[in-house]
Amino acid sequence: MKRYRVAPGSAVHLGQWDPEDKAAFDGGKEKTQEELIRRNRELETLQELLYAEHRHKILVILQGMDTAGKDGVIRHVFEGVNPQGVRVANFKAPSLRELDRDYLWRAHRQVPGRGEMVIFNRSHYEDVLVVRVHDLVPPAVWQKRFDQINDFERMLVEEGTTILKFFLHIDLDEQKKRLQARLNEPEKRWKFDPNDLKERALWPAYMNAYEEMLGRTSTAWAPWVVVPSNSKRYRNLVIASLLVETLGGLDMQYPAAPDGLDALVIA
Repeated sequence: MKRYRVAPGSAVHLGQWDPEDKAAFDGGKEKTQEELIRRNRELETLQELLYAEHRHKILVILQGMDTAGKDGVIRHVFEGVNPQGVRVANFKAPSLRELDRDYLWRAHRQVPGRGEMVIFNRSHYEDVLVVRVHDLVPPAVWQKRFDQINDFERMLVEEGTTILKFFLHIDLDEQKKRLQARLNEPEKRWKFDPNDLKERALWPAYMNAYEEMLGRTSTAWAPWVVVPSNSKRYRNLVIASLLVETLGGLDMQYPAAPDGLDALVIA
C-alpha cells in the first residue's frame, strides 16, 4: 500500500499515477471480490472493537471528481459495520449559516468523538478546490488555507484522531463511461446532474488544483493516498485494506469486564 501514499513535501503530477493500476493485488475479479469480503469482515470486527474500547477516533476523508466512487466506497467498503459507531458527513455547497463562519467550522462540527468513525464525503478540501476552479475567492485567500488545513489536522491528530485521506483517481475516459451509464440505465438516471458536464469541462483546472492540494497537504500526520479507481473492486479493496491495516495497528483492547462475572448464574 505504500506505493499509493503521497510523500510529504513531494510534488504531485497525477499523470504519473495510473488510475488503472492493480499491482497491489493479483488474481482477477473473483479473487479481488473474495479478498474484499474478507476485509469487510475484518473491518466489521475492528470497528466493533473501536466502539467498545471508546478511546480512538477515526476520520476517513474521501475526495475525487464526479463519478470517482465516493458513494460506492461508503456502500461497499463499510458494509456490515455497526451504524451506532459510524457516521457519514456530506459536504455540499455551504449554507448561508455556514458561509457566515470560517470555512473549517462546518468540518470541525463533524469530526469523530471517542470510539467513533466518521466518513467525510467530500470535505474541507472543497475550499481549496471548487473555490479555486470557480474563482469564488481570490488566490491570496485559498493559498493560505493549505497551511491552515495542515494545522487543523495536526491538532485533531494530537487530540487522538487518526486521519485517513483517500483521493479516488479516475481518468477522463472512465468518467465518460460512468456518466453515460447514468444516462443509459433508468435506475441510475436520478444520479445524473447536468452540472456534472460543466464540471467535466473544467477537468484540467481541477487536476491542477488536486495536484497542488495533494502536494501541499500530504503530511507526516495525515498523508494522502492516491487510490487507482478506474476499477471499482480494486478501489474498494485498497481502501478496505488500508483501513484494516490502520485499525489493526492501534493495539485496541476490549474493556475489562466487572469482577465477579464468573460466579453469576442467570436465573
